[in-house]
Amino acid sequence: MGRVKIIDKTFETSIPEEEIKKRVKELAGRLNKDMAGKNPLFLAVLNGAFIFAADLMREMTIPCEISFVKLASYQGITSTGKVHEVLGINEDLEGRTVIILEDIVDTGRTMKQMVESLGTRHPASVHICTLFVKPDKLQEDLNIEYAAFSIPNDFIVGYGLDYDQQGRNLREIFTLVADQ
Repeated sequence: MGRVKIIDKTFETSIPEEEIKKRVKELAGRLNKDMAGKNPLFLAVLNGAFIFAADLMREMTIPCEISFVKLASYQGITSTGKVHEVLGINEDLEGRTVIILEDIVDTGRTMKQMVESLGTRHPASVHICTLFVKPDKLQEDLNIEYAAFSIPNDFIVGYGLDYDQQGRNLREIFTLVADQ
């Protein structure tokens, strides 16, 4: 297993790139089947989900669209508990099938707020598709229909996920190594 140092913390490889790509392709296959005939609008949550969204979109074979929303709730390695919409949604969602693309769902507060906010725009349906979910940390009742990985409550970086804006470019997922 490889190790990387990012700023002041050490991380160790936990999920190799090949496994991530395999799971993203599997998710796309399910979405292609489930969303056939619906022309879904994917809403990718920036910054973390941009690599996941790009790889997933390249595997989509049905007509679909993508847009982006930027939410902020993290500072360093800790969630602030407050979600701020930094870049909003401009598309008309009325009657649309909307699929939120998120990098990671941990407490679920961000997702709950986003689903509630989208609901005020009268979409036909809203679905959650995430690369990672932390079931042991989940505090909100969410219907996460599409999740590539269920992971323990560890801090991870890579494949779009960051530590203080660093490490997003790593091709694998790295987990924070406990203090030594």
